[in-house]
Amino acid sequence: MTHVDEGRVVAEFRAHAGRVGGYERRRLLLLTTRGPAGPRTTPLTYLPDGDRVLVVAPAPGAATGPAWFRDVVADPVVTVEDGPFAFETRAEVLGDDARDGLLERLVEGGAAAGEDEARAVAVVALPRARGGPPPGVPWGQALVLLHDTFRRELALIRDEVARGGPAPGAQLRVACLTVCAGLHQHHHGEDAGMFPMLAQDPAQAAVLGPVLDRLRAEHAAIAALLDELQAAVRADGSDGDAVLREVDRLVEELGRHLAYEEEQLVPVLDAARG
Repeated sequence: MTHVDEGRVVAEFRAHAGRVGGYERRRLLLLTTRGPAGPRTTPLTYLPDGDRVLVVAPAPGAATGPAWFRDVVADPVVTVEDGPFAFETRAEVLGDDARDGLLERLVEGGAAAGEDEARAVAVVALPRARGGPPPGVPWGQALVLLHDTFRRELALIRDEVARGGPAPGAQLRVACLTVCAGLHQHHHGEDAGMFPMLAQDPAQAAVLGPVLDRLRAEHAAIAALLDELQAAVRADGSDGDAVLREVDRLVEELGRHLAYEEEQLVPVLDAARG
């Protein structure tokens, strides 16, 4: 990616909540480093990895290696923009043994053309953190933005499963388990935090009570689908067609749930923020 291309990608990423033309089938983030030359923002593709993401620096020890990697070595405190959300984190350059344990996943995820190339890269882990809504964005719209991150990730996973052959690869399994964990956490946060907050006002609780009851029931139904998808992914000799069926069931049920929740709660949340 040339310097001019990077500038275009950064601008488009920020203008469209992480969506960039030509990258529809790739996971993209913006990494802002604080190197000796000052702040530098670089668009990077990444691999999901549970509560962190992985980015790759080719030729890290060479003069032609990426400037962002040299910045990370000089100062590991970085800012990550993940879709519409931004957070500060501390980058970790993985040691050779940890990187070598990821070779299959690096190749499958497109970070290297083969295992020999994968052994020559540096892998940087970026722990995830999540703050509140983006500045100036009403709570309801922030909820839609968060929902859209799940929609995009599941669309990517579905595409990868459909193209992945008879058995899911190692990185695809991690991506499935990562999004399942994220959805479990999101729905738990709504059940334990957002829904009780909305029900604090008796008049509002009387109106929203049936809505919140339905959403909680849908959370339970989706949790069961997530468990079934995780079981299919983890099964010995897991079958790509079986995983695709579970992904499709989840996408269909979750799509209806998110649409209903947005219809019912976005106006209420936006009014509360105002």
